[in-house]
Amino acid sequence: MCETLGTVCLGLSAALVAPRALALADILETPARPTELAPRSLLTDATRAGDRIVSVGERGHIIYSDDQGQSWTQAEVPVSVTLTAVDFGTADSGWAVGHSGAVLHSSDAGETWQLQLDGIRAAELVIASKEEQIAELEAQIEQAPEDQKEDLEWALDDLYFAMENAQSDMDIGPVNPLLDVWFENDQHGFVVGAYGMVLRTRDGGNTWQDWAPQLDNPTNFHYNSISEVAGGGLVIVGEAGQIHVSTDGGETWQKRESPYDGSLFGVSGTSRVNEILAFGLRGNALLSTDLGRTWTMVPNEANATLNSAAVAADGRITLVGNGGAVLMSSNHGETFRPHFREDRAGVMAVVPISGTNLLLVGEGGVKTTDARGRNLK
Repeated sequence: MCETLGTVCLGLSAALVAPRALALADILETPARPTELAPRSLLTDATRAGDRIVSVGERGHIIYSDDQGQSWTQAEVPVSVTLTAVDFGTADSGWAVGHSGAVLHSSDAGETWQLQLDGIRAAELVIASKEEQIAELEAQIEQAPEDQKEDLEWALDDLYFAMENAQSDMDIGPVNPLLDVWFENDQHGFVVGAYGMVLRTRDGGNTWQDWAPQLDNPTNFHYNSISEVAGGGLVIVGEAGQIHVSTDGGETWQKRESPYDGSLFGVSGTSRVNEILAFGLRGNALLSTDLGRTWTMVPNEANATLNSAAVAADGRITLVGNGGAVLMSSNHGETFRPHFREDRAGVMAVVPISGTNLLLVGEGGVKTTDARGRNLK
């Protein structure tokens, strides 16, 4: 039908896209609504800001607790998009990221937040970066020997395709989500997300650079998680078993071979130097003791998709995931003891609190538990 009525179909497509773009822009301009239900709604991540715990989730909810999760206060947030991750570079300075390319910053330990970046501005950064890469590669092709030109021209086609995708995103609106954030301090950090997005800042988020060209990901697989491990290595993991490691603070990255080609949703260090624990779909977990050069598959009986990890001060590692999975290791991630919460609600993140107790966030909000995932009174 569209072949014979192309003008009509094109007009219809534009009419459908415009309301969507307006809706996406609207939730980036609509503050999160205050509600007593925020601690019981879907929460996607949690972290410490000094002694405070800060958690983020759907509808722009950000909550914080100064008493180990016994009570919560809702923060002032300028957007109502779903937020996916939060990290603090210092006790006061933190960043949260989420859908529509939102990047939020707090300078008061999570009490108030400001929008630093959205998906439109992120797409503009990516387009400008692709244009620079295309110009450089075209010049390289002109100077290259004939036997090298074919491979370079394929790479140029990939760049044109990636730029066209970014330009399409601009037409639709700020659609692509950011999925994780890591900050070294109050100035230097990275955000990662869908379709291979990596942005870097060196000035606390005042300006950002498209850092994706530094990583080997020509098919633009999603990046799901970024973390620092003991010894200072940075690790990014994602779709199709993607594992990338930096040993120079994120300046350069090396792709590691993975024994698992499914999605990895999280990455963590252990308490030992240069060890990486990556995990994801269907309970698959991988352990490396040499910054990802070699890997072993970690046995566990949970078979539940794993979302996040935390390392306690005594070295205990907790993995959490779908179906109420709470996995514990006391031997640096070599083996895990699986437990499942009775409510079977999905767990998205974990923060160690007093003793061996844990604070969990996910479906149904916040819960404080013992090491076996049982609710505390």
